[in-house]
Amino acid sequence: MPTAAAIEPLLRAAGLRVTRQRVAVLAVVHEHPHADTGTLIDAVRAELGPVSHQAVYDVLQVLTDAGLVRRIQPSRSLARYEARVADNHHHIVCRGCGTVADVDCAVGAAPCLTPAEAHGFEVDEAEVIYWGLCPACAAPTRANH
Repeated sequence: MPTAAAIEPLLRAAGLRVTRQRVAVLAVVHEHPHADTGTLIDAVRAELGPVSHQAVYDVLQVLTDAGLVRRIQPSRSLARYEARVADNHHHIVCRGCGTVADVDCAVGAAPCLTPAEAHGFEVDEAEVIYWGLCPACAAPTRANH
């Protein structure tokens, strides 16, 4: 997990004021990639003490708007946050337990997929979510075959 000393310049470079809550939330997102808001709130409270849900939601929105955090929300899942931004990667989600992992784009440059019909849009990003079973969830299935 990055230290406050490492996070403060990131906030300043994004034009954000440095606050204890912003530092704590960004540090927790780095420490818990793909965590949902409940997990992040608990971790921030462990660091700072009493902090409202709304304060954490507000900080997550500010960090997302500033490009320091990425919000993902796979179908049938809570919103999740990660600090891996400004690169071209996708995600794989376990249908069993909901675990999310990063998957690098096979092409590397954005967008890594080209739509059959862009309808006049200038496409600059493609978001892909792969679905399947993680090794732990797939093991019982394999054992039954």
